[in-house]
Amino acid sequence: MIVDDSNSYSLLVSIVPHDSGDFIVESARKAGASGGSIVMGRGTASNSVLQLLGFGDSSKDIVYIIVNKKDENNIFESIKSAAQEKKNHFGVIFSVDVGLFMRSGNIQPVAAKEIIRGENNMENSYQMINIIVNKGYAEDAMAAARKAGANGGTIIGARGTAKEDDAKFFGMKIVPEKDMLMILAPEDKKEDIINAITSLPCFAEAGSGIIFCNRADKFTLLGKK
Repeated sequence: MIVDDSNSYSLLVSIVPHDSGDFIVESARKAGASGGSIVMGRGTASNSVLQLLGFGDSSKDIVYIIVNKKDENNIFESIKSAAQEKKNHFGVIFSVDVGLFMRSGNIQPVAAKEIIRGENNMENSYQMINIIVNKGYAEDAMAAARKAGANGGTIIGARGTAKEDDAKFFGMKIVPEKDMLMILAPEDKKEDIINAITSLPCFAEAGSGIIFCNRADKFTLLGKK
C-alpha cells in the first residue's frame, strides 16, 4: 500500500434520517466537497431520550465525506447551517482523522484534540466504536453496550470478502453476511463498553468479531437549535 502524506484529510460522518443523505452531500458540495458515499443503516434507540442523539428505531442514512483538512471547517459549517432548516435533533455529524481511521486495529489511547465548543456542540470527547460481527450478533452487542452506558447505535448490513486462504491464515471461519455496529459514546465510557461486548459468550470463539475505535471530533447535533 502506498500512503500519500502530501495532504491531510478528515472523514466527515453524518447520521441522518433515510433519504436525507443526498441533502447532506449537496450541502457539502456547495462548500467545496467533491462528493460522498451514502449507506443505509438502522437505529437501535429504545426510548425518546435516545432520540436526542439521533439514533431512533428507524432507517438511517450514514454519509461519509472525505475532505482536505484545510476545507474541513467550511464544509462542516455548511452542513450544520443547512441542517438548521430541518427538525430539531435531525441527526449528528462528527469528523474522524483519516490517518487514525486507516489504522483501524489500534485502540490504544490517543491524545484528544480540543473539541470545538458551541451552542449546539457536545463538550465531551467522543469515540466512535465500530464492531463488525457475524450477522445476528449486533443486537447482542448493542444490549451489552447499553448495560455499560451506551445510549444507542446504528447497525449497517455488510458482507465479508475473505478468501479461503485468508480464513486459514487468520484462523477465522468465512461467514459472508456481517453486521457493522457503530456506537458513539463519551470517551470515559469506551473501555466499559468494549469490555462488556468482548465478554459476551458469542465472542468467545476466535474470529467471531472485530472491534476498533476512532476519536470523533466536533461531535455536533444537526437540526434546529
